[in-house]
Amino acid sequence: MIIKATLDRIEDQIAVLLIRPEETTEVSILLSLLPEGSKEGDILNIYITKDMQETEQAKERVSSLLEKLKNKN
Repeated sequence: MIIKATLDRIEDQIAVLLIRPEETTEVSILLSLLPEGSKEGDILNIYITKDMQETEQAKERVSSLLEKLKNKN
């Protein structure tokens, strides 16, 4: 999925993005994560994908921790 956002402003190394087209939803992100040279007024593409491998690893970690907690009782 691609989301378009306008770089609205920069505050203390935090970039405030407005999600297009309505520009009513704000997203804050570290300025260092944006492409070099990004400036206020730029339109940015944000790519969102689901990381299946990381998701599965996180589920396994949580499951393991829950099992350990159950076994303590």
